[in-house]
Amino acid sequence: MAPIGFIGLGIMGEGMAGRLLSEGVAGTPATPLVVWNRTASKCDALKERFPDKTIEVKGSAKEVVEACGVTFSMLSTPEASKAVFEAEEGTLAGVSAGKSIIDCATLAESDMKRMDEQVRAKGGQFLEAPVSGSKGPAHGGQLIFLCAGSEPLCKDDIVQSALNAMGKATHFFGKDVGRGTRAKLVVNSLMGTMMAAFGESLALAESVGLDGEKMIEVIGQGAIQSPMYALKGPKMLKKDHAPNFPLQHAHKDMKLAVDMAKEAGVEYAVTESAEELFQKARADKELKVAGEDFSAVFECIHKESKSEYSKKRRLD
Repeated sequence: MAPIGFIGLGIMGEGMAGRLLSEGVAGTPATPLVVWNRTASKCDALKERFPDKTIEVKGSAKEVVEACGVTFSMLSTPEASKAVFEAEEGTLAGVSAGKSIIDCATLAESDMKRMDEQVRAKGGQFLEAPVSGSKGPAHGGQLIFLCAGSEPLCKDDIVQSALNAMGKATHFFGKDVGRGTRAKLVVNSLMGTMMAAFGESLALAESVGLDGEKMIEVIGQGAIQSPMYALKGPKMLKKDHAPNFPLQHAHKDMKLAVDMAKEAGVEYAVTESAEELFQKARADKELKVAGEDFSAVFECIHKESKSEYSKKRRLD
């Protein structure tokens, strides 16, 4: 057995690393979990959460990769990912023959392809594995991995054990890196568009005198029911947007998907309209919801609405 690396312990990475520990994939003296995070306190918090597990904290991403055969990375934005990956003491600097990198972030397709080429040029293996799911599924091991790249790496026993601990399903889209990212952008752009439409429908319902909670119940009983509506709806009515999937990250994914659709020559007007709404919410200096859950687009919908209910709600 060998150490397993994990770079990035944010909203998603914390839960994913925790699953590797709680499910026994890593965290033993023979197979320690080796971690690094830009904010070192997140590493300390993980050790405090799992005091009986063997967790090694390194001083850089490079040191994590050098110490491990397989290293997972989960960083929040394309900018953060590139900075950590290409830094002097970054992920790529630690890659040598036999090292494997599995990147779980949602990036542009070009970012994934660049990292794949850079890793393979140094004799390593690369697997893109963006995930469908947010904070709750990450902590509960219910993520869906959308993979492409090295098939031997994807099928490796240790990697399969790790993916099974962190997720409920793994899909391999082939050896061409970028296909996993394409799948993720399709999923997340649909999710954002669903949220925008749901928010508008709830705002309309309440503005014409209907009970919001009753309408969520009605929606949940028909063909349009969705676990997302059932989970987010009651919180939205109460202005509870504690972040599971930050709005700024949702908008980033929707913009990448809109760009992908334009490049592919696909009509994507409905999603493009939803992306513009998310962009407006993200940029609103008064609402300040960029770091809130993506359900906070609901607050932008009410701000843009002229109904008496929306005006009253803004004052509550």
